Amino acid sequence: MKQHIDTAIINTIRQTNISVNPIQVTETGDKDANVGANIGIGIACAVLIYMTLFIYGAQVMRGVIEEKTSRVIEVIISSVKPFQLMLGKIIGVGLVGLTQFAAWLILSYLSTKVVGAVLSSPQGATIGFLSMLQSIPFGYIFAVFIFYFFTGYLLYSALFAAVGSAVDSETETQQFMFPITMPLLFTYLLSVSVLYQAPDSSLAVWLSMIPFTAPVAMMVRIPFGGVSTLQLVISMTLMVVGFLFTTYVASRIYRVGVLMYGKKASFKELAKWFFYKE
Repeated sequence: MKQHIDTAIINTIRQTNISVNPIQVTETGDKDANVGANIGIGIACAVLIYMTLFIYGAQVMRGVIEEKTSRVIEVIISSVKPFQLMLGKIIGVGLVGLTQFAAWLILSYLSTKVVGAVLSSPQGATIGFLSMLQSIPFGYIFAVFIFYFFTGYLLYSALFAAVGSAVDSETETQQFMFPITMPLLFTYLLSVSVLYQAPDSSLAVWLSMIPFTAPVAMMVRIPFGGVSTLQLVISMTLMVVGFLFTTYVASRIYRVGVLMYGKKASFKELAKWFFYKE
């Protein structure tokens, strides 16, 4: 009132509903940013990567422990080299995971087609929803997801296999599990709290480059379309180098650990196993 503004005008302004439609500026022009859908897809992919790496990695570890405690591995290793045995177990469980993902993909695709056919009415909201889904590059996101799942799985499952070979029971794995899984857990917590709000920040970029954190961090960034081809190539290259290195390290620990019984292992002991000559 001190500014001599009409009360009716103030009430009218308060009753006005303002909606903001975010637009993404690209080289080919402006397009709908689909922020809500991108956030949902990014977090869903991050959670799925995080869970599957733990689930299938733990399967590898439990399989190694079971074979070691039952002494079956002594018979197997007389015909197969330790590295071949470890790699065969890792790839076998990984292919099971990929088969499950393929089944989920087919069911999701069929469900989307059925829902699209049912909801293909002339209503504006439905048409807008369907067009929004069609604008999201699901094929590209899925291809990147498969790559990071498989390379991330190979990286972590090799370490899980090394842990399994160093212990005699699953209860003894706790001292080794936390240091191995801490980068993955740290990135997962950041993904569902920070990274999706700033997918192009320096923190998100660096986390998507480091092999131990890239599977989760990159899947948060990919749906937003801000990842350049150079960043993706560098990250993928580092992932391949990372899992080759961890597989080499794990295989040298595995070849000694699978034949060790009744001895409580430590990180110092694992380092000795790594440097043992064949």
